[in-house]
Amino acid sequence: MSMFLLMVVIFVLGYVAIALEHPLKIDKAASALFIGTATWVAYIFGAFDILGGGNSPAWEAYSATHGETGIEAMTHFIVHNQIIHHLGEISEILFFLLGAMTIVEIVDQHQGFKIITDKIKTTNKVKLLWILSFLTFFMSALLDNLTTTIVMVALLRKLIDDKQTRWFFASMVVLAANAGGAWSPIGDVTTIMLWIGGQITALGIITNVIFPSLVTMVVPLILLSFTMKGEIKRPEIANEKDYTTAFERRLLLIMGVGGLLFVPVFKTVTHLPPYMGMLFSLSIIWITTEILHKKKDNENKLSVTNILSKVDVPTVLFFLGILSAVAALQSAGQLNIMAEFLDKNLKNVYLIDLAIGILSSIVDNVPLVAGSMGMYDIADPGAVGYAANFVVDGTFWEFLAFTAGTGGSILIIGSAAGVAAMGLEKIDFIWYMKKISLLALLGYLAGAGAYYLQTMIFYGV
Repeated sequence: MSMFLLMVVIFVLGYVAIALEHPLKIDKAASALFIGTATWVAYIFGAFDILGGGNSPAWEAYSATHGETGIEAMTHFIVHNQIIHHLGEISEILFFLLGAMTIVEIVDQHQGFKIITDKIKTTNKVKLLWILSFLTFFMSALLDNLTTTIVMVALLRKLIDDKQTRWFFASMVVLAANAGGAWSPIGDVTTIMLWIGGQITALGIITNVIFPSLVTMVVPLILLSFTMKGEIKRPEIANEKDYTTAFERRLLLIMGVGGLLFVPVFKTVTHLPPYMGMLFSLSIIWITTEILHKKKDNENKLSVTNILSKVDVPTVLFFLGILSAVAALQSAGQLNIMAEFLDKNLKNVYLIDLAIGILSSIVDNVPLVAGSMGMYDIADPGAVGYAANFVVDGTFWEFLAFTAGTGGSILIIGSAAGVAAMGLEKIDFIWYMKKISLLALLGYLAGAGAYYLQTMIFYGV
């Protein structure tokens, strides 16, 4: 077997191991780290055959620039160019995730979320699901789907005692967060990429994608309203000593939410990556807590160094493994082959985008969108016919933002929000497939239909 095919086999087997985490009793982070390293090992051992096959656009560009094609150049390309390049992109996500998780944990330890959970009085499952879904939908557009999911999972722990019920609500939070992220230029990594790349404008994506995104979330909610019954059971809160004052709880909630909301502002003003804004917010909150607690005796519980030990490191390592494996497939050219196959066989912008959305539930949507951006140029404003789909705010780009953003909900591993929820709540992959995947698929198709109808009515395209 060629190493090119072996990379795909390693990825598929690792994916199966992640899906069967509970029966196999092997932590998904371990399986993810294995495929994240083993795919690169296969890649470098088969470098000559893989890169000589002409399937890697990254290698073609590198060899054209450097004028080198030998095995030494290929090894240098993989080790000193591709790994460094992809590690940079992955690290941005990991540090962003670490910063967001720490900020949320600080607010939680200071009982900041108690202010919100005390306001949510209902215990009716359906009513609570609607409230939390809409809250997530709009929060996700303001923050982003990953940060919102981390915040909402922290809230759910305060609201719902039963694990399976909490899994269900956390899964619906993932659906709502991905739907909310798709219509905002800062709501999802892929929409940020398209916005920065110039394929879409902020106003265009908001006005044309908000309705389909809302449909994607509301259709599963309506279906669940008929089937879901009963009340939720709130967790028993032990009569533990209050370590924080009402002022501290309010302050940390305001600073936590403000710090998260500050990230897109920071990015717009400085043009630096979002993780820098997240770490800046964390530093301000950290300094504030040090000043708040420096004169207290028993405040070790509330020190950030102690809170950091509660941050879920396996979730971060899981992200690292999955994203590294996908990066290897992107660098070696397997994803490029898949993108070209779609283009050649479908020849329809709606079908191509729909397929990319379905694929994004299996493979991370970031390289899929990056591949699409690389395959198609932005068409001139006066373009007609098929090319008109590729102008700025054209059908292809807007529908791509929608499908890549919401298609990831079909499987829990298909989006950053899903991976975070899976890691934080230890949601079982197979359980999600049985209980949520069909709902997510119906919502996805309903949203896609809504976008198509909207385009036909308003633009006649």
